[in-house]
Amino acid sequence: MTDATEALTVLYAEDDERLAELTAKYLTMHGIIVHRVGRGDEVLAELGRVKPDVVLLDLMLPGTDGQTVCRQIRERSHVPIVMVTALGEEADRVLGLEGGADDYVTKPFSSRELLARVRAQARRARGEAGPSRRRVVVGDLEVDAETMTATLAGRELDLTTYEHRLLHALAERAGRVLGRERLIELVTGSPDEAFDRSIDVHVSRLRQKLGDDSRKPRILKTVRGVGYMLAAERPA
Repeated sequence: MTDATEALTVLYAEDDERLAELTAKYLTMHGIIVHRVGRGDEVLAELGRVKPDVVLLDLMLPGTDGQTVCRQIRERSHVPIVMVTALGEEADRVLGLEGGADDYVTKPFSSRELLARVRAQARRARGEAGPSRRRVVVGDLEVDAETMTATLAGRELDLTTYEHRLLHALAERAGRVLGRERLIELVTGSPDEAFDRSIDVHVSRLRQKLGDDSRKPRILKTVRGVGYMLAAERPA
């Protein structure tokens, strides 16, 4: 199996020259190839040229802000995105996740933690931290970890890497209620890799893509105070 650090390429968008230089140096020392840009309006062109394994995206970028860039990337690619920002409020984190980010770190961050998150995102995108069953079918829902595809009643779902892994984890355990920490652990490998409420945002986005009613969901249900459950059987 390929090591997640082998030929791992990161596109790093950061306008703070000193921070970008120090962070890139640290990642490079650990075997990661880093391509840097300092403006938001440079990201898409570099994304097409470099085809990175992970994108590190600062929220406050000149040219085009990070939130907009994140949405633009998601329209074109499922590459894992780790949002990096000085803003620590939960609302800002939620905005990043709603825009399509897979993970979130706030400045000042630990270089070691950032490296671990980058490697974890790369492993998941490459399928090296894969689920126990590659293909799961629940009613008219089919989730395939091998091809990273999911269909509902024959309609292909446009999911991010995180959303696909989340849906696969729920589908493998259809009919069982899974708490937030357990879901995060199943998707990321560690319950500490994302802040507690981030899973709620990912579930909300996944529910929208499933065409589920957020007020009265029939597919992806909320068990208040406990967690979430993918229905094993659904009414016609």
